[in-house]
Amino acid sequence: MSIKGAAYIAGAFEHPLRKAPDLSVAAIHAECARGALADAGLTFGDVDGYFCAGDAPGGVLSMVEYLGLKVRHLDGTDIGGSSYIAHVSHAAQAIAAGKCRVALITMGGRPRSEGRSGVKQKIVAANVPDTPFEIPYGPTAVNEYAMAAMRHMHDYGTTSEQLAWIKVAASHHAQYNPNAMLRDVVTVEEVLASPMIADPLHRLDCCVVSDGGGALVVVHPDIAKNLNRPLVRVMGAGEAPKGLQGGKTNLTYSGAVWSGPKAFEEAGVTPQDIKYASIYDSFTITVLMQLEDLGFCEKGQGGKFVADGNLISGVGKLPINTDGGGLNNNHPASRGGIVKVIEAVRQLRGETNPEVQVKNCDLALVHGTGGGLSSRHGSATLILERV
Repeated sequence: MSIKGAAYIAGAFEHPLRKAPDLSVAAIHAECARGALADAGLTFGDVDGYFCAGDAPGGVLSMVEYLGLKVRHLDGTDIGGSSYIAHVSHAAQAIAAGKCRVALITMGGRPRSEGRSGVKQKIVAANVPDTPFEIPYGPTAVNEYAMAAMRHMHDYGTTSEQLAWIKVAASHHAQYNPNAMLRDVVTVEEVLASPMIADPLHRLDCCVVSDGGGALVVVHPDIAKNLNRPLVRVMGAGEAPKGLQGGKTNLTYSGAVWSGPKAFEEAGVTPQDIKYASIYDSFTITVLMQLEDLGFCEKGQGGKFVADGNLISGVGKLPINTDGGGLNNNHPASRGGIVKVIEAVRQLRGETNPEVQVKNCDLALVHGTGGGLSSRHGSATLILERV
């Protein structure tokens, strides 16, 4: 069953706070839900499908009760930061199958207020199968991504200067976002001069740690066409896991090599057709590898592709993350996928700041990687169209 044209994103909302010590996680979810439904012109009473991931306190059952929803379809899929990109696909599938007509997706968290970061060793339950083999080596979010970066540099000659251009592009966009955590424009030299966190990743190669969240409303086409909102149609999607493959893995590619082609095939478009891309940017290396794996450039050529402002809106060939992305704007609860969808919706609606709005933006790609780039992760790709 294809989801091409089966559903529309009618509502999108990003929480404005980047530090919310006085809000519970459930309250952040609720505020985001209220904002997205208001954006769509719908109410909590219209929702008959609910989607959330591991950040939702108590999971789907607790959140449905907390939000006062009466639903007939639930989905608690959790593939890390890419969960919400996958949830848009899952919502479209459920709508196409007649399981629901108005799907609400919410996300929220408070890692900044709780003092969490990606430099502490992972705490994993003892019954997780990989724990006894990996935990003794002290894996953290940042050193797992640094391993992938170092291997990519070794195999393809990628440089720290090239990675820095990804941060530079994000900063150029973030200066126009009043809610962004980091709004100062930086240079390649400033990125390279920032402290080394895990070789070869500097501090400015790493995303922000923020509170906040977001929500989306995905609806049946009949409902979308009766709402007084711009039409953003779901055109294609793909999902894929990637693990260590018994030690025979290659650290220089991600699950996007499988999820991307599936999404392009379903949508009936190619990478060359994409006007704007929301690319998960937990670290600069994450962006570079995903651009290669999605087919925007050849494997090993990502360094050249991202350099010299090629990702800056109005300047480069492929504008990405025009809100400032996870590197500068917002990476709530280490699950930035929902923000990626929200910014793509803004671009397709023509609602971003005029300084970063992509001209004639009618086709956008959203892609996320949830988990460890050097261990196991889930990849989700979504293609959206303005009608």
